[in-house]
Amino acid sequence: MLYTDYATLTLSSPNLARLRQFYRTLLDIAPSFEFPNTYVEFQIGLFRFGIFQPRQENAGEFAASPGGAMSLCLEVDNLEQAIAAVEAAHSAIAAAPPRPASPIITDFHGREAYAYDPDGNRLILHESGHPATF
Repeated sequence: MLYTDYATLTLSSPNLARLRQFYRTLLDIAPSFEFPNTYVEFQIGLFRFGIFQPRQENAGEFAASPGGAMSLCLEVDNLEQAIAAVEAAHSAIAAAPPRPASPIITDFHGREAYAYDPDGNRLILHESGHPATF
């Protein structure tokens, strides 16, 4: 069994600077680590979220597939404000979102909406309505 005390979810992007600024604005935190023009990492609680720009010779291997299966789920206090924050993060980099946020849906676990970063990665904005239990 693999065991590690350190794990990071990373996204690749052909435009690291754009995605760095988007998440810097959206999360309202400075990167916890950065290697210029190559890698940036954000510390969100115990979660490490990294973004890297692949080397040119590996770019095809990391090309984004539209509507991929991976989603970044962010627990938020106010869903409407979170949707507005995503829109503001897009405005900060002078880019329109690849698609608009979904309508808000309500389910047994709370309310959520889907939004997208500039590379088309899905963000699940989730408002539980009750304190996290994990």
